[in-house]
Amino acid sequence: MKTIHTADFEVRDPVSLIDMQTLLNLHMDEDDIKDKLKKTRRKISDIQDVMYAQNKYSVLICLQGMDTSGKDSLIREVFKEFNPRGVVVSSFKTPNTNELEHDYLWRHYIALPERGKFGVFNRTYYENVLVTRVHKQYIMNENLPEITSVDDITEEFWEKRMEQIVNFEKHIVDNGTIVLKFFLHLGKEEQRQRLLRRLEEAKHNWKFSPGDLKEREYWEDYQKYYEEAINATSRETAPWFVIPADDKETARLIVAKIILDRLEQYVDIQEPPLDIEIKTHISEYKDALEKEEKPE
Repeated sequence: MKTIHTADFEVRDPVSLIDMQTLLNLHMDEDDIKDKLKKTRRKISDIQDVMYAQNKYSVLICLQGMDTSGKDSLIREVFKEFNPRGVVVSSFKTPNTNELEHDYLWRHYIALPERGKFGVFNRTYYENVLVTRVHKQYIMNENLPEITSVDDITEEFWEKRMEQIVNFEKHIVDNGTIVLKFFLHLGKEEQRQRLLRRLEEAKHNWKFSPGDLKEREYWEDYQKYYEEAINATSRETAPWFVIPADDKETARLIVAKIILDRLEQYVDIQEPPLDIEIKTHISEYKDALEKEEKPE
């Protein structure tokens, strides 16, 4: 069995995605991987319970990846053990009219998790330096000052936007949000196979969109812009992790293990001390309940 080390996936120095593996063999069978995931997500859930009681930290999990990279199923499996009150999942699609009346970070800011909770962003504010770089015309919908045509969107524009994202993350980290960002690194051939399965299996037909094929034509562009965004915005306080995603079970376990490892570093996540009034009279409260007559 291969040991999962968080540092093996964290981006601390510039990376080249083309040189990074999309498939990792943990030398475990599928049942063992599922069992280890089950134990890991229970531990994460236990930490979240303590966080909820403490009301000091929140956790933001950012998931990015090409179409079919497994974001939805990862969310379902990794957070399955959570109390529903403890995790909120937000999926960000094309900005609506109201969202376009604000800056591009606004809709993400208002979706941030409350203290004590996990927030999972299924696609994130990074779409604003990914999809919009591939399709620059989308920027025009934001009606920005000094941007009158796509010709005004220069490399400096993207550099500034990524700087804004870094500052945004620093702000929320400084105010108690733990930020962990995961890029599900999918191989192009594996994506082709997954798209084919969506067409071949009737129960998955609904997942297919002709737009998936259109976006696939921009594969190399997306890889380039993902790489640039990851390298420009991975910080010790808000790190990126590149996760081999060709095997979904393995990817889920790696993400869960990284989340657990990171949270266990916060030794100050502890249950709050018991109120002195309750602590002083706890035996009396217990006696009162024990002496109550049981219903017939």
